[in-house]
Amino acid sequence: MRALEEMFKETLTIAVVGLSPKPHRDSYRVAAYLQAQGYRIIPVNPSVREVLGEPAYPSLSEVLGPIDMVDVFRRREFVPDIVDEAVARGARILWTQYGISHEEAAAVARAHGLDVVMDRCTQVE
Repeated sequence: MRALEEMFKETLTIAVVGLSPKPHRDSYRVAAYLQAQGYRIIPVNPSVREVLGEPAYPSLSEVLGPIDMVDVFRRREFVPDIVDEAVARGARILWTQYGISHEEAAAVARAHGLDVVMDRCTQVE
């Protein structure tokens, strides 16, 4: 796995899966921080139309344009499907937030060339 600093330097676009429009939620706070650092945030949430001034998409497969990192704020049981979509979209990094890990899905992501970081916070790192 590449160093985290290198991953962040090579990342322009971060799809945040499970991004909530509610400012008190972790996903919102982390995405707002990343956006303030200059990253383009792509909200992925089928329940909203826009978050942080960016149009939201119901799934990764419907996102327009390239995705460098997929930052996951969904429960563990959703990670395998998210990995499948991330692989299909050509994402380079799969990142799951604190408390979220799925070793089988991580193995699939790695087998397809993705760097994988699990159970860590993008804002903290």
